[in-house]
Amino acid sequence: MISRITAFLGPPLCWGAMEPTNPDNISETANHCGLYIHVPFCETKCGYCDFYSVPTKDRQTAPLVSALERELEVRLTDPPYPVQTVFCGGGTPTILPTEELRTLLSAIGRYVTLSDLTEFTVEANPATVDDDKATALRDGGVTRVSMGAQSFFPEELATLERLHTPDDIAPSVATLRRAGIEQINIDLIFGIPGQTVQTWRESLNRAIELEPDHIACYGLTYEPDTRLTAMRDHGRMTPCEESLEVDLYGTTIEQLTAAGYDQYETSNFAKPGFESRHNLIYWRNKPYVAVGPSAAGCYHDHRYKNIADVNAYVRQIEAGGSAEASTEVITREMLMHEMLMMQLRLVEGLSVTDFTKRTGANPLELFTGVIKRLGHRDLVTASDTHIALTPQGRLLSDAIITEFALACGHQDVPLRVIEQG
Repeated sequence: MISRITAFLGPPLCWGAMEPTNPDNISETANHCGLYIHVPFCETKCGYCDFYSVPTKDRQTAPLVSALERELEVRLTDPPYPVQTVFCGGGTPTILPTEELRTLLSAIGRYVTLSDLTEFTVEANPATVDDDKATALRDGGVTRVSMGAQSFFPEELATLERLHTPDDIAPSVATLRRAGIEQINIDLIFGIPGQTVQTWRESLNRAIELEPDHIACYGLTYEPDTRLTAMRDHGRMTPCEESLEVDLYGTTIEQLTAAGYDQYETSNFAKPGFESRHNLIYWRNKPYVAVGPSAAGCYHDHRYKNIADVNAYVRQIEAGGSAEASTEVITREMLMHEMLMMQLRLVEGLSVTDFTKRTGANPLELFTGVIKRLGHRDLVTASDTHIALTPQGRLLSDAIITEFALACGHQDVPLRVIEQG
């Protein structure tokens, strides 16, 4: 259904003078890349979260910041492309002490030309940003903050095991704006057990009243090895009905569109001109560099993922400047599948030109049967430039993407790829 399939983040086998292997005539069309930095620290681990994160209790955070500085140096001394966007996620980067936050931002500024960036985002949770930290963000070149509000109802936040209260959200946004950070994204979650259309409408209204440039609304997913999934499996948590989730999603589109937000991706809405440029790099299958424990990057037809362990990451970076746990070459078939999986989430759809140039196959010809079959059901549209899901099709995005993947011979079609941030 409306699952959260965000971007796969990841690049190379090693850094430096690595030549593209171009397996099966893959071509990478980009003259810039994104940079992702993973700060895994949180005050506590939320029950629904399957990102790599660790509680900060009794833990020193300075060694990780030093290791991040070192990996930034290694990765960006000779970058594959000029960095155009930066996204610092987690975890909760703003949980770092102010001086360590400044140290990290300063390190980013040493290896990235801040004046060339089109966007510099840092994730934050309500009540983790005071005036000093907001000023540190501004001084460090941050132009956009993504605020994990999730809900404006205490009961729903408690179900998600969030620590903040609804009353923390507006003051946190005001603190950021007072410091001069004007671009704000607000994250919300729908499909929370106990949520109703009425409470969801109110959360949307409360978010809109804060006048953010961007609002991301994700359906709650029950990921493996999370407390929320364990509670569901043991009968201690009842997921909302699928019909209610459809109603909540329809309410999202209706309410945000009426408020002037354009839907440009399955779960993302923005005022005109304020789409997340960093996330568009992922959704358009462009290259990105990533640093930090569990972070994944992808460029030159290679993908890597760092070890998901803070202490091991620090040790390995200190020892040799690399903490890669796995690498892979992206084959033509993998690229086809990932372009389908990512670009069909965009309202604009899959670029015919980009797909043809990078895979050597014209998708209008390759997927003629699928397009015709789904087009008759008003689930897919096709033009000379794009293949896109209709609003009805976006409700069935997982199943439709699977059909496209099978049509290009991809038998193993896992619909969930690595998420970051």
